[in-house]
Amino acid sequence: MSDKTILELKSVVSGYGRIEALHGINMSVDEGDIVSLIGANGAGKTTTLKTISGIVELKSGFIFYQNKDISTIPADKRVHEGLVHVPEGRRLFPDMTVEENMEMGAYTRGDDKEGIAKSLQHCFELFPRLKERRSQRAGTMSGGEQQMAAIARGLMAKPKILMLDEPSLGLAPIIVQQIFEIIRNVNKEEGVTILLVEQNASLALKNADQAYVLETGNITLEGKGADLLKNEAVRRSYLGG
Repeated sequence: MSDKTILELKSVVSGYGRIEALHGINMSVDEGDIVSLIGANGAGKTTTLKTISGIVELKSGFIFYQNKDISTIPADKRVHEGLVHVPEGRRLFPDMTVEENMEMGAYTRGDDKEGIAKSLQHCFELFPRLKERRSQRAGTMSGGEQQMAAIARGLMAKPKILMLDEPSLGLAPIIVQQIFEIIRNVNKEEGVTILLVEQNASLALKNADQAYVLETGNITLEGKGADLLKNEAVRRSYLGG
């Protein structure tokens, strides 16, 4: 573990009931980086994020966060520590307004009304579209707007690491570019470390400082995003080259 490492998985085995989905994976995330996890459907990418956030049972191995073993810490306590998960499919509360959804992201911050209000205004500066839609029911917005709201809700928890599961899923290419611009901004301007699961392997690798390839619950390749973009096996399997 380097001095920069904020999150490390060691020999992590996890799954659902008797089904083992991850078979002893090792990976690390350095503070301030964008780290991408790519792989085919069913490779275990979402399970990896859910295991880190405490939603899926860790069967064996260790998860270290900020040099502390969090392997047995409950999911809600991990959010309190700044480990925030934006799930696949956005998972907004459709009948609540955009603003109410965003405020839900700050539930770990207790009675810090002034701080929460400042964070809300800051998120509206990052996402002007959401400011325009603040009183609109979340379920009536477009997919791209819902993704922005999901990321904003995650930011309201003041994350140190923001884990994003398939942020481009189902979105038009021009909206995908906007979402990735937001992700880069959150990383570079806000200083939030990003762990990204993404089916669009080309975009994921182009934006990654470090990247991992997951195949049927095993890490098969790792390296700098730029290096994996040039890797022949990666090009054949994920980039259509």
